[in-house]
Amino acid sequence: MGFLDDAKNKLTHAVDDHGDKIEAGIDKAADLADSKTGGKFHDKIETGTGKAKDALDKLDGKNDDLR
Repeated sequence: MGFLDDAKNKLTHAVDDHGDKIEAGIDKAADLADSKTGGKFHDKIETGTGKAKDALDKLDGKNDDLR
């Protein structure tokens, strides 16, 4: 198993164990970015947030970790 496989495995376990906290962090970062830009890029921030959550949720092949 290579370095990237090991990193993916560790990240998958982290998402499985702490998905709610990771999701809250993503949302908090999105809210901060949205407020700093005055809502100018709200749609793009929401799109990026959704894609980040989907990517993390699909690490283990299941869509069960994040909402």
